[in-house]
Amino acid sequence: MSLEADQPKPASTVVLVRDSLETPQTLEVLMVRRSAGMAFGASAWVFPGGKVAASDADPAWDDLSDGTYEHYQRSLRIAAAREVFEESGLMLATRDGRELDANASAGFDAMRSAVEADPALLIKLAREASLRLTLDRLIPFAHWITPNFEPRRFDTHFYLVHAPADQVVRHDGREAVDHQWVAPQELLERRKQGGAKLMFPTRLNLEVLARSSTAAEAVAAARAREVVTVEPRVEERADGKVLVIPAEAGYGLTEERMQQIMA
Repeated sequence: MSLEADQPKPASTVVLVRDSLETPQTLEVLMVRRSAGMAFGASAWVFPGGKVAASDADPAWDDLSDGTYEHYQRSLRIAAAREVFEESGLMLATRDGRELDANASAGFDAMRSAVEADPALLIKLAREASLRLTLDRLIPFAHWITPNFEPRRFDTHFYLVHAPADQVVRHDGREAVDHQWVAPQELLERRKQGGAKLMFPTRLNLEVLARSSTAAEAVAAARAREVVTVEPRVEERADGKVLVIPAEAGYGLTEERMQQIMA
């Protein structure tokens, strides 16, 4: 295998939060369930996200997005907004300085599969619909690099964003076969009972999110949180293999037995 093939692929993941519509002052996070046929994370509940595309770094985004970012950092945020649109139908953008409502975002549904097939079409959509992506809403939340023993590796930047208040989620039915707004602790409890499959980084980031009671608290905590890169490594112990992560990452957990990673 070539060195280039071994390099982790840049990716973005988005932690969309809101206050519960039924129980005020209760934090909820958007989770989507991946198709059972996916090569990575099959059937797992995940945050929306995916790989950075070449068009996410197109200079055309200079006039179609907010914020001033270094080239690579902006491409990560563009990818984040694009993946949210493809998988959930939410559009992290404004038109004439105003956030889009449910009707406006739903009006772009016909383009979702086309953008998934050709990410550059999002540039065309944004230009023709007079949209500006609101990249400043995306707050760095975590940074995980898939360990080098995995055949598919990603250099994934997690962003937290307060979800658009007036838009409605519509999972794509292909990569994301279901979705749910759920309290982080509720999903963690379901996982303990065997009712939800969570990948290791997803679980730990849900545990961090569960420390906040409202969306505003989660946003404030994310802004104050230092993001530490996590690239797990495996240690051989007398009683088996253990996955180890740095304590300074702030997860309150530094190791996990390999058989428990997807349990």
